[in-house]
Amino acid sequence: MSSNPNHYVVLGQVVGVFGIKGWVKIRSDTDPRDNILEYQPWYLRQGDAWVSQRVVANQQQSKGLIVQFEGVADRDVAAQLVGCEIAVPREQLPAPSAGEYYWADLIGLRVRNKAGEDLGTVTNLLETGANDVLVVRDGELEHLIPFVTGYYVVKVVPAEGYIEVDWQRDFTTGE
Repeated sequence: MSSNPNHYVVLGQVVGVFGIKGWVKIRSDTDPRDNILEYQPWYLRQGDAWVSQRVVANQQQSKGLIVQFEGVADRDVAAQLVGCEIAVPREQLPAPSAGEYYWADLIGLRVRNKAGEDLGTVTNLLETGANDVLVVRDGELEHLIPFVTGYYVVKVVPAEGYIEVDWQRDFTTGE
């Protein structure tokens, strides 16, 4: 498979083991959470490599999803997968609609305000319920900017590597 890190889009993570027969708990970043099961195979980041894993069984639990991978039938083997990110090749995902973005496409973009001041780089996004929030870091400074297009987010230009926001430089939560 491709060695290009942008070839994969992270959709979740293995977060724990379940039982003694090799099942693992996963955190899904898809909405709804069980959409992650629509993609096969999954690729788990193990060190610097992406390793293909096929889900052979799954079950919804009240607090999440559990899955069993092909060839993993032992708790000790499953425990070695805890912490691995779960990704799929980008071409498996549908193209986002106009004005919609995969979080993976926003992370790493530079953020500048309408005055042209550089605010830093998107390092993460947070889901708050009301709207997503861009986590923008510039050294020790951190900006938490609501991802509300047409209000705080003026434009998103991934092809040019930046997001323009209506946000003042002194609105920071960093120390």
